Amino acid sequence: MPELSHRRRMLVLAICCMSLLIVSLDNTVLNVALPSMQQDLHASTSGLQWTIDAYTLVLASLLMLAGSTADRIGRKRVFMAGLVVFTLGSVLCSLAPNLEALVAFRMVQAVGGSMLNPVAMSIITNTFTDPRERARAIGAWGAVVGISMAAGPLVGGLLVESVGWRSIFWINLPVGLAALLLTLRFVPESRAPRARRPDPVGQVLVIALFGSLTYAIIEAPSTAFASIAPLAFLALAALGGLLWYEPRRAEPLIDLRFFRSAPFSGATVIAISAFAALGGFLFLSTLYLQNVRGLTALEAGLWMLPMAVPTFLCAPLSGRLVGTRGPRLSLLIAGLAMTASGVLFAAFEAETSNVTLFLGYALFGVGFGFVNAPITNTAVSGMPRAQAGVAAAVASTSRQLGQTLGVAVVGAVLAAGVGSSSYREMFTSAARPGWWILVACGVAVLALGALTSGRWARRTAERTAERLESADVRDAVVTADRS
Repeated sequence: MPELSHRRRMLVLAICCMSLLIVSLDNTVLNVALPSMQQDLHASTSGLQWTIDAYTLVLASLLMLAGSTADRIGRKRVFMAGLVVFTLGSVLCSLAPNLEALVAFRMVQAVGGSMLNPVAMSIITNTFTDPRERARAIGAWGAVVGISMAAGPLVGGLLVESVGWRSIFWINLPVGLAALLLTLRFVPESRAPRARRPDPVGQVLVIALFGSLTYAIIEAPSTAFASIAPLAFLALAALGGLLWYEPRRAEPLIDLRFFRSAPFSGATVIAISAFAALGGFLFLSTLYLQNVRGLTALEAGLWMLPMAVPTFLCAPLSGRLVGTRGPRLSLLIAGLAMTASGVLFAAFEAETSNVTLFLGYALFGVGFGFVNAPITNTAVSGMPRAQAGVAAAVASTSRQLGQTLGVAVVGAVLAAGVGSSSYREMFTSAARPGWWILVACGVAVLALGALTSGRWARRTAERTAERLESADVRDAVVTADRS
């Protein structure tokens, strides 16, 4: 990619942020609309889980393929294709006649979404080559999540009350079309110096692992163990297959050598934990505010502001901290705040009082605002720029996998606790184990943030980068000799 002027780099960042905005808005708006969709489509709790997890599951399964494909055939080309498919999927979702069709069209959306975020992050990584400038850019990227969390519930609440839940998918059309035209005009094409070959076996194993694991968790409360056991076995077999097969490929879908870097491994698990907490938090909060407190969609959206505003304010601050002082402080703040929020709900029933509910939401917003920038920056820093797309895709996959598991696990716990009773009667007691799961996620962020951000961890990252670059040079020489 040629060196761009500062103004052009800022424009590229803004265009990439637009793609994140429509994907993030789609999730936050959808959460507010869940009760309306449940009533209109006669959906069960597991049905609601699938409207979210069908999207995040497909997204998580295809992100690494999209990242490596973009490195191979061109990031701009794949990014534009993602915008087209995502916008088309949004139109189809707005026309869905039943729950099954909505879930299927959400999967179409996810195919497009898989080509957006990791590819956009790869474009940003290759556009902002200075580490400090890149950290600030990633902080701005993270602030977009805060914007979506602030605007999504409000916009979604207004649309659900005034037009209906189908209208929540319409807002993706103008943003998607604008991003497509701006990308065509201003984003330069870039690709890795050496093309990576496809890995269809690895891709099938990833889909089998994520799909079987998610299905088993969501359906466990209402399905006999004998029906779930084969899915659990399939998940274990797929995991074993990945661990055996991928290291034997010259160019694997998942380069397991990345995980020799303690910061990269830590960022991966932190991403899973933090986004599992986010998925579970939004799922529980939406159902509580509307189905237990009886609030309208708009009122529920307003109650989300104490969480959304701190996320919006803390994300760029976290980016600056990462750029000047490294990722540790941001991760420690994130872990402490998320853990404290979970404890308020799990041990003190924060949802039963407006004051503690406000405080619990605000703490979670602070924690989530600080966690995104260090995850992204750690995942791509130190890795060879030629593999930026794959490294960014692993980080994005971890986020989506975490959100998928958060909704699946917390939703399954809630469904098992509520049983055949009504939400209003059983929600507080049924949700308590789910809140404790979110506490565990916060503790994981805190502990891993401290463990994987010190000198020892940085040395493992440096050694891993050296080995990857040496291996890439050897592979390039062998390829040249053969040709």
